[in-house]
Amino acid sequence: MKIPPVKGTRDFYPPQMAVHNFINDGWKRASIRNGFEEYDGPIFEYLKMYQIKSGDEIVDQLFNFKDRGDRHLAIRPEITPTLARMVNQQINALSKPIKWFSVPRLCRAERPQKGRLREFYQWNIDIIGIDDVLADAEIIFTTIDYLRQLGLKPADVKAKISSRKLLAALLCNIGIPEEKLDSLYPLLDKKAKLPADTFEELLKENVCDGAKVKTILDLMSVDSVEKISDIINLNQEAQAALDEIKHLFDLLAVMDIGEYCVFDMSIVRGLAYYTGVVFEVHDMVGDLRAIAGGGRYDNLLRDFGGPAISATGMGMGDCVLEILLRQRGLLKDGQLQTRKVEFFVAYVNDELLKNVLEITARLRQADISTSFSYKAQNLKKQLKQAAALNAEKCIILGDELEQGQIVIKDMSTGEQSCVDMGEFFKNL
Repeated sequence: MKIPPVKGTRDFYPPQMAVHNFINDGWKRASIRNGFEEYDGPIFEYLKMYQIKSGDEIVDQLFNFKDRGDRHLAIRPEITPTLARMVNQQINALSKPIKWFSVPRLCRAERPQKGRLREFYQWNIDIIGIDDVLADAEIIFTTIDYLRQLGLKPADVKAKISSRKLLAALLCNIGIPEEKLDSLYPLLDKKAKLPADTFEELLKENVCDGAKVKTILDLMSVDSVEKISDIINLNQEAQAALDEIKHLFDLLAVMDIGEYCVFDMSIVRGLAYYTGVVFEVHDMVGDLRAIAGGGRYDNLLRDFGGPAISATGMGMGDCVLEILLRQRGLLKDGQLQTRKVEFFVAYVNDELLKNVLEITARLRQADISTSFSYKAQNLKKQLKQAAALNAEKCIILGDELEQGQIVIKDMSTGEQSCVDMGEFFKNL
């Protein structure tokens, strides 16, 4: 009986692994060139960690279990709680700001759909210890820096940016009780996913005041920070939050990614733990879900028993990103090599196999990828095998070996030359 992979998971055969490495390696390069350090944590944690961050309703979305010690654990669906726990453990020993990144393998017990699987990889970048939108600008810049390096243009993707602080101030300004905000955010976050009339009806159920409903609908449709003051009179708190978001856009323009960034008040991010700037990166051509998302979460470390310290971050999954790259023609089947062979060592007769192994071993010890034929076959077939392996050059052992010489064949041009073997190894 053939056993298939579990629904919502992926098998990474060499071609798929090449794509996986292409994405992951790009994430790591973007992180490092923007000054982030890599970290990781356990693949499972105490279930309570995720309940603290996301509430008890998160339990049904996780793969959770009890271990032999009757401890309730969960396979990690995200790594931000792990980050908070790790930072809290060494908070006094860590120099600020903390700029960390991670590319964890994550699992969520949910219905698989396009761009959303039960098992996936996610790029996370976080800056902890900077209470200034400059840190938010750094997070957004690093995100766009990676996407831009892939060849994605402003016409392809946009970072839609808003502010939870600004939204909270505006809602309180029109008379929405502060204690009701956390329950209202998840609904506002669904605006783009619901028909307009459905969203309005749900909003009326939550806000029993026609004038307030209209004001909220007007605010959620705003696409420019300048238009907010036309809808509502700003109190001191709202004005300060508005000035902050304007400053953020000024910074993003200076960092030369202004074309990639737009203001969008409908970006709310459903989780209650966001406290300031929030953003999502969206595909501007198709109908894909958000490519990336994040924002400021100044209270999370405190919620995990640590000090009140500023933090902001971003997460980007590999599933939606791969779909987007394929749709834009930036990633094609067969485009990425599954392996790289610098030298293939071929030989004209079986008596030379010992020499083949000696040369192969010396090249590999010099950290040069090298291969050879495991079975005796004529030179033509060996050269064909070398081409199939995408070998850059072929070393051919023949009668010249008696004089200490080998033949080097360039597989791309077909040119070949006879060189002294001692000089060849000396010049590696």
